[in-house]
Amino acid sequence: MKHFFKAVSAVVILGIAVIITFTTWQFNSYSPHRLDQKPVPGNLKYFQNSYDECRSKFLEDAQKLTGIYKNIKIAGLKIETRQDHDLSIDYCYIPAQKTTRRLLIISSGVHGVEGYAGSAVQQMILTELAEKLNFDELGLLLIHGLNPYGFKYNRRVNENNVDLNRNCSTDSHLFETANPGYDRLNMFLNPRHRVNLTSFNNFFFQLTAARKIMKYSISSLRQAILQGQYQYPRGIYFGGSRLEPSILAVTFLIRTTAQPYPQILSIDLHTGYGANGQLYLFPNPVKDRKKKARIEKIFSGQPINWGDTENFYIVTGEFATYIGSILPNKDYMTMTFEFGTMDTDTTMGSIKALHNVIIENQGNWHGYASRKDKDRTKERFIKGYYPESEKWRSIIIEQARKTLIRAIKAYQTI
Repeated sequence: MKHFFKAVSAVVILGIAVIITFTTWQFNSYSPHRLDQKPVPGNLKYFQNSYDECRSKFLEDAQKLTGIYKNIKIAGLKIETRQDHDLSIDYCYIPAQKTTRRLLIISSGVHGVEGYAGSAVQQMILTELAEKLNFDELGLLLIHGLNPYGFKYNRRVNENNVDLNRNCSTDSHLFETANPGYDRLNMFLNPRHRVNLTSFNNFFFQLTAARKIMKYSISSLRQAILQGQYQYPRGIYFGGSRLEPSILAVTFLIRTTAQPYPQILSIDLHTGYGANGQLYLFPNPVKDRKKKARIEKIFSGQPINWGDTENFYIVTGEFATYIGSILPNKDYMTMTFEFGTMDTDTTMGSIKALHNVIIENQGNWHGYASRKDKDRTKERFIKGYYPESEKWRSIIIEQARKTLIRAIKAYQTI
């Protein structure tokens, strides 16, 4: 019997060792699933690799429309920071040419590093779709690079470490919101030392994450982490203590532009969540059945996540919700476009994506053990929101083109 228990113990220990070895290899060599579709060269022209290049191309493409439509406005909202005085939220507004009935707002870059893909989609709209749309009763407002600091310096947040998609509310009580789940995870999410990617905690990060998942469940963890928090200014997903300058600037722009239009549809462009190369649609929760039916009609043919799936989580201070609150007397509808990158619909993809966010923020505040650690951290972080893959870039343009053409046409008929 003694030998039996020894044998069983040895098998258990061996099994644990195999699991640890396999998951460690899986975590440290992780990459999302490969895409099979061949890239279309014409789709790749919309992508640039710096904020300045994206901004310049957006303004150049917008300028080409000035001879086609009347009263186009192309301008920028200057957003100065302590580090950089040459930052701007640029926009192009094509007013309805006859009757101001419907306004479409398409925004990008509220999470700065996600601005590359958002800019590409907006350039495609200006280059391909704008000349094909009927602007008799439709106005179009494209807001480019809502978080110019994060866009230029490849961060999700702005210079104050604020996640602008957790910062938006007409009620200042937002900034007093408690997130007890985040409190319990603070030390795990926000290490206070230099980033060393070969340290035990980083090399075996999946083990710590697995323990948290077993203790709290992955859905509870996702909600606690991604909801937004207002107590830790140096922490990830910090929503700030007041409305940030970018949000204040676009508030006036949106209110002014929307004033003559009774009906508003906003689309906010994001990257990161979900399966690599997959477009997800996330609307705000809608209680009005008729409005929900209209949104489903606008985006018919594309699955819509209404918040009833296992992976759903609630965000506080969301930009799309905020637009509706500053336009209280309008018939307002909204949709978030999310282009997946890291297969975060899988457990390992979620763990890897979270680790990338943690170490990027950690490095920003506490530095790196070596230049190699810094370069690898930043490379991993950027790829999580802006993959180098030409297949990915081509696919998201195709998906955006197809979805927007159908949605805009439907929006003009409801």
